[in-house]
Amino acid sequence: MEIMRVKDDLVCTRRAAGLGGEDLRILESLSGALSVAVDPVGAPAGSWVFTTSGSAARYALPDPRTLTDLTICGIIDHWEVAQACGMK
Repeated sequence: MEIMRVKDDLVCTRRAAGLGGEDLRILESLSGALSVAVDPVGAPAGSWVFTTSGSAARYALPDPRTLTDLTICGIIDHWEVAQACGMK
């Protein structure tokens, strides 16, 4: 699992059938890398979330046949970002 921040929604009107109608979010890792994740929890932009990746990402969804390798598993209610990351 990894902690990431939601940057924004990602709207794709044409997508692979295996994605269904799942909500997509653009996430930023602590190193600044951007990724796209399926979001079954409705995380708003700016929130910190924890994710699961790889084949386990499918099992965090109601339908494990969904095509994903990154899924938001939860919204973090409280986390001291500055202390955990050495940020000021």
